[in-house]
Amino acid sequence: METYEFVLTETPAPGVGVIRLNRPAALNALNQALMRDLMAALLAFEADPAIGCILLTGSDKAFAAGADIKEMAATPYVAMFMQASLIDGFDFSRIHKPIIAVVSGFALGGGCEIAMMCDMIVASETAIFGQPEINLGILPGGGGTQRLTRAVGKALAMEIMLADRRLTAAEALHYGLVNRVFAVEVYFAEAVKLAQKIAGLSQVAVRLTKEAIQKAEELPLHEGLEFEKRNFYLAFGTDDKAEGMAAFIEKRKPAWKHS
Repeated sequence: METYEFVLTETPAPGVGVIRLNRPAALNALNQALMRDLMAALLAFEADPAIGCILLTGSDKAFAAGADIKEMAATPYVAMFMQASLIDGFDFSRIHKPIIAVVSGFALGGGCEIAMMCDMIVASETAIFGQPEINLGILPGGGGTQRLTRAVGKALAMEIMLADRRLTAAEALHYGLVNRVFAVEVYFAEAVKLAQKIAGLSQVAVRLTKEAIQKAEELPLHEGLEFEKRNFYLAFGTDDKAEGMAAFIEKRKPAWKHS
């Protein structure tokens, strides 16, 4: 397994790949080098046929406390606009496998944005979500204004981003930002269980389903329905469709071929 400077990787269970942000002295603040490592690790798991689901996490104290402000403060407008900036590192669109953010402690600014880029969020009871960029005279640039508004609604998103309101894990669960909340002692183990369940399914069906759900946020309803129908028909041409239906009829566990 490849090693990186600012992320750690492991496979704690069959089919499950873990990427752990690893700048503990900076509460996992996001800089260019960390984002390069993160994308490289994601692409490596994406290319690994043995991995069916990816967990992205930090430490119990901080998922990621935001962008590295010292690095960002030295970046002028032209460089931010013309060159590959930190914002460009927030593109997870090339990852077709499900990604679950496993969040404990601070998930602020870019950390909150990275969590929202994932397909699901499992949180510990200590998790804190927020977008405090307004205090620096800027605004979220990694999707915060768009994804947070879609997740929690306009009014609450305004308060979070204009008044620096922070959401506790319980509030994030209530408003639909996270999927599940567990005690800090067990949140990671519970996330692994969820990832194992997904990784044990047909990777083809999982990918087709993830694509269709993503389109629900991007397309008008009639176009989304057409996209869903297309993927539904595609599933009928797979080996896993034949195996899944045969296993159901024969009352046995499917032996997925992922094809």
